[in-house]
Amino acid sequence: VYSVDEALNAAGQLGYPVMARAAFSLGGLGSGFANTKQELKSLATQALAHSSQLIIDKSLKGWKEVEYEVVRDAFDNCITVCNMENVDPLGIHTGESIVVAPSQTLSNKEYNMLRTTAIKVIRHFGVVGECNIQYALNPYSEEYYIIEVNARLSRSSALASKATGYPLAYVAAKLALGVPLPDIKNSVTGVTTACFEPSLDYCVVKIP
Repeated sequence: VYSVDEALNAAGQLGYPVMARAAFSLGGLGSGFANTKQELKSLATQALAHSSQLIIDKSLKGWKEVEYEVVRDAFDNCITVCNMENVDPLGIHTGESIVVAPSQTLSNKEYNMLRTTAIKVIRHFGVVGECNIQYALNPYSEEYYIIEVNARLSRSSALASKATGYPLAYVAAKLALGVPLPDIKNSVTGVTTACFEPSLDYCVVKIP
């Protein structure tokens, strides 16, 4: 949006609370949360002083942040390697959050719902290699949003590799060369192939 009135109209359609972010500004300048029309009016006025454009989003503050690491080969074989849950709620960057692998508070239904979605997403985008998918999950319902899809190795991938013993970087490099998952030997176990999902026999906590 480009004016305070447009910001108020957008918030009216989305429903409060909302998050306002000034476009083309670094360090969160002119960004914040608004619970009421008056708060948004004040926030939008300040933000538009720094930027010509303002982004109004539905606020997901306090929702759970959950991540899945997924791999897929050129032959459409696809597995989830690891899922992780941030102890800190949405709003704190994953890199700065306390993260637990595997997730501790998801029901079996929620776990499989997000796992199925992760596999559908990587297939839809045609990603060959490793992919990190981050979700916002409503703690009081099964409502969720995909907040980020990284078709590359990330800081979370390093944690997933250490937690599961699945060599993500090595496997991703082989997949990029067109090698199918069943033909890649797991260099850590030395017995299984990369097409085996790691068993949940671990619990890892990352504290930054």
